[in-house]
Amino acid sequence: MSSATPTPTRVRRLPVVGALRLGRPSDVWFKPALSVVAAVAPPSLLLVALGRLDLAAYTMAGSLCALYAHHRPYAARAKVLAWVVLGMLGGLAVALVAASVTRNAVVLVTVGALLAAVQKAVCDATRVGPPAHVILTFVSSATLFVPQTLGQVPGHLALAAAAGAWAWLVGMAPAPLRPHGPERRATAQALNAAAAYAGTARGGEESAGARSAAYAAVHAAWQTLLPARNRPSTTRRALERLVVRAEVALAAPADTDPARLRAWADAVRGSGRVPRTGDPRRDDAGPRRRDGGGRFEDDGTRRDDGSLRERDELVGVAAERVVAPRPWWSRLGPLAPLAVRTALGCALAGYVSLALGADRPYWALVTAASLYQANLTLTWSRAVQRVVGNLVGVLLFAAVTPVARLGPLALVLCILACNFGAEALISRNYWLGSVCVTPLALLVTELPGYQPTGELVTDRVVDTLVGALVGFAAALAVTDRRAGRRVEGALTAVDRARGRAARLTADPAATPAALESARRGLAAAVVDLRATADAAAGEWGQRALPQERVVLAEQTAHRTLAATVRRQGLLPDPGTTSTQTHTEDTSP
Repeated sequence: MSSATPTPTRVRRLPVVGALRLGRPSDVWFKPALSVVAAVAPPSLLLVALGRLDLAAYTMAGSLCALYAHHRPYAARAKVLAWVVLGMLGGLAVALVAASVTRNAVVLVTVGALLAAVQKAVCDATRVGPPAHVILTFVSSATLFVPQTLGQVPGHLALAAAAGAWAWLVGMAPAPLRPHGPERRATAQALNAAAAYAGTARGGEESAGARSAAYAAVHAAWQTLLPARNRPSTTRRALERLVVRAEVALAAPADTDPARLRAWADAVRGSGRVPRTGDPRRDDAGPRRRDGGGRFEDDGTRRDDGSLRERDELVGVAAERVVAPRPWWSRLGPLAPLAVRTALGCALAGYVSLALGADRPYWALVTAASLYQANLTLTWSRAVQRVVGNLVGVLLFAAVTPVARLGPLALVLCILACNFGAEALISRNYWLGSVCVTPLALLVTELPGYQPTGELVTDRVVDTLVGALVGFAAALAVTDRRAGRRVEGALTAVDRARGRAARLTADPAATPAALESARRGLAAAVVDLRATADAAAGEWGQRALPQERVVLAEQTAHRTLAATVRRQGLLPDPGTTSTQTHTEDTSP
């Protein structure tokens, strides 16, 4: 590890225009968009038919759980969705009971702020992913200000639970059609990211950003594939071999053919057979042949599961699969500053909104809760996006209100359209999705009965500004002073992982399992270092970060990864240019 002198980090300029720049839509934007419509529509239309649309707020609480876990394999998705539904019910129960026993607005805002902090910490620790805590906070905060009696609470919770069960079924519905769909998408993203990085390296303009993105994509693919504790299916094993190829490309981009990686990625995205990679040491596959030992493929290697090549290739994966995952509560410690920010910011935003005479202080509370990201720079960007999206969204609400008030069915259809639009657009930029989220939240307030449009618009604008300003002020007041320590810890972890990989690479007696485990451990440590350094660089009010040490540690780790890959024999012979691919007989 280099002993380069740490250099102070320059405070980043707070972005405004850059925060609003549109990106590419998510590859699967239509999945959450269609899922939330399928989850919200049946309960809401049933209540329309029964003439009880006033109860739709409770069913919608459960239906919105369909937004979660679309990137997870179906076995993991089933568990995550179940926990999301239970978490939603828990927050809703606290909110309904609080609303039943007191009408003191200050007390209710305090309860809402504490709930938001708990929801933020748990969602970040469990890495539930988008939309994370925001939906849960919206549900619990809104119901805090709906008049309740204790006798009504069980019935309202039952409605939310029934809708949550339906949302679970909606989320699991694609499993019989594409049982490995999430794993295929994650593998394809890893291959494409590795191809992009290899392309820049082969062109002589190696990009650190492309390298970090590729390592993150490969790490995400392993996070998707590794949770399978039982014997993996043939398809999953084929996908694991493709991710190994992406890792090899990252370690030695100059020896990689980006076109081949992209071809594999395109084939994986479909529902056909998973591409077969062949022997990475002999990509110039020879003619098919047989001998007395069994079945052979085009590259002359034995296909059966006992082949030495496949065993060497995936032995590290098998070893990692039996290691117990780190418990989620062990990650709560570093999240303490974010939890404190959330509690303080939400509470102050609600109190200021009450002082200004607002009838719905939970709008300011939810706005503040939505701001808090990994660091202050990202929190500022989210504040800009939230304000712009909400201001445009209230204009959209004013435009659709005449249509929504044609009747209960029209109101439900407008809500469904806003749900679809929000999920279809939010992956391009948060502010664009907020343009649809804002009228959605306003339309939900009209489920019990219509209200003056001008009053709703004014209150929403004021509460948005209050929530954004007060919430960001709270973030400034509660800085994460431990960010620098976490960078030091990540540097130490990379140094240890690199040392282990280097020792094993130099040891002629090192086993394939040990080499594979060391390589993947070092790659994961590099990903964690980059994420930790980026998060710390956007934080204010802390000591100088060792940026030079971070860069040197990454460079040294990448050289060690390349040496480990060569030691494993996972690189093709120099001069190999064949792009022939094979397919393995696997089910989609």
